[in-house]
Parts: sequence; structure tokens; C-alpha cells
Amino acid sequence: MMTTTRADSLRARDTARHASASALPQWMRMYFYGMHGVTLDILLSSARRFLDDNDFKLLGFSSPYLCIVHSITHLVLEKIYLQKRCFQGRPVVFHLVFYPSLYICLQILIGNVVSCTESIRVLSVTQLIVHYMLALYFTYVFHEGFLRLQYQNNRVLLRSSCPNGLPGLLRFVFFGMHGFLDEVIFTSVFNLFETADRTLKGHTSLWSFFMYGSCSFVVEKLYLHLHFRRGWGTWQRLPIYIIFIYTWEFSWGFALRQYGACSWDYSHYPLNFMGLVTLLYLPGWVCLSLYQDVLSNILLRVVCNDESAGANGRLLPNRKLEDKLHVGFS
Repeated sequence: MMTTTRADSLRARDTARHASASALPQWMRMYFYGMHGVTLDILLSSARRFLDDNDFKLLGFSSPYLCIVHSITHLVLEKIYLQKRCFQGRPVVFHLVFYPSLYICLQILIGNVVSCTESIRVLSVTQLIVHYMLALYFTYVFHEGFLRLQYQNNRVLLRSSCPNGLPGLLRFVFFGMHGFLDEVIFTSVFNLFETADRTLKGHTSLWSFFMYGSCSFVVEKLYLHLHFRRGWGTWQRLPIYIIFIYTWEFSWGFALRQYGACSWDYSHYPLNFMGLVTLLYLPGWVCLSLYQDVLSNILLRVVCNDESAGANGRLLPNRKLEDKLHVGFS
């Protein structure tokens, strides 16, 4: 009886939570889209570099320019994906022909615009296959999952003594992708001042996904415990964040160095320890730690709408669900 009552209570809480949620605002979707695009850049370029050089540092490349381009192109792809409601009864045509064709054409267009060459770039067979596989990933996995994310009313978060948003795995993935974006922006700005590289080309390592993802995940747990349970202020939490971040960076760097996979070396910087950490970056880590709390507060308001729950927590037929998504993301 108690189990049934508790289950009913949890179900009622989830229903109320979804009822207070709405579609993600456009600025947030574009923020996520930019990170996702940079992540794909890093994955593809690091894989290509590894196949060419067998380098276990797994370096990948992107830029803030490409981040903006990805935000816009992802938004266009979202609009294209929402047109699948016009292909009722013909999902195969949409998923295997219509969407991939437009996706590949868009990638060719963007590639020519970004490269700024007079001649039109022609994709190789391998590149076409890769783009087609990415198109299938977008239409079967990415859009389907991402468009179910919703944004909670802030009052729901404030009333909760121990709030929870996305599942832990999704938050880990978000933090890992954000780590890619952080490093690309930092290295591109650094190259701009050091070598006057106006292309703003930045780099990071595939290992950074796991390093940043796990570090930020733990720091978020610290934030939830110290802020919501113990009532600690920002400046009380900050030293703990910094100590953990430096310990985490050193541990990962030391482990990766044993296999020749460490992509950073601070030996030429002052105030470094074994070339793996340096106090020169302390201001940057302080800023990122403060921003981490902001990101955590935002993620706590993002919830994943269960497919069986319909839109905004209400049971809807499939057609009405598509209509709801189309209106919510217009």
C-alpha cells in the first residue's frame, strides 16, 4: 500500500513538472546546437588525424566561427526535420531520402562558404558516405531526442529542496561537449594574440570530453550538496571547486602522459607543477567555476519529456504530438 502511494506521488510530481514545462527557448537551442556542431568537428578531425598519424593525443580542431555556423545550420536542420509531418505514411522517404539529400546539400554549401574558395568543392565518395551517416544520426537520434527536451518554470526549481533535471548521463555528455567548446574558444583566442591567427582555429583533445565531463559532473554534485543542502555561498564553494579542478587536471594529465596521450605541457609557463598544471590559468578556472554554477542552474530546469507522456506531460496521439512540437519550435 505504501509502495503504491509513493508511486502515485512520484507520478503526480512528474506530471506537475511536465505541465509547468515548455519548449526550449531558441537561444538555448542554438547554444546546444553550437556545442554539438563543435563536438562533431572534433570527433571527425581527431579520427582523421589518428588514422593519418596514429597519434594517441587525439587532437581535433574547430573554431568559434564554425560554432556560430553550426548553430545556424542546426536550426535550419531542425526546421527541415519538423517537415516530416508532411510525410505521414512515408517515413522511409523522409528519413532515407529527403532529409539526407537536404543535409548533404547544406553541408556542401556551408563548406564552400567557410572555405571561401572560388571553385566549388566536390565531395569524395568517402565524404558523401560520412555525411549520409551523419544525416541518419540527425534524423533518427539527435532531433528525435533533442526536441523532447523542455524547460521548467523557475518556480518549480525554487520550491524543490533537492532539484533534478536531466539524467546523469545526459548531463555528463553536455559537460563533455561544453569542455570541447571551452578549449576551442580558449586556444583560438590564445592563437589570435600569440600568432595573430585571424582564422581563430582552436584545438582540443578527444580525451578532454571525458576529463571535462567527469570533472564538471562532480563539481555539479558539489554545488547541489553545498548550495541546496548546506547553504554555502559562492565564495565558500569556490576554493573547493578550484582544488578539485587542479587535482583532476593533474591526475588525468599524469595518467595520459604514461601513454604519450597528454595533449598539454605547461613546462614553459611559470608556476607550473610537472608541466601538468599551472597557476597561470587560475583566473580562467575561477571564471569557469563561477559559470559552472550558472550552467547547473540552467540544466536543472531542463527535463526530458518521456515519449509516452506526449507534449508538456499530456497524452497525445502521434499526429497531435508532431503538431505540438512544430508549434513549440517555430
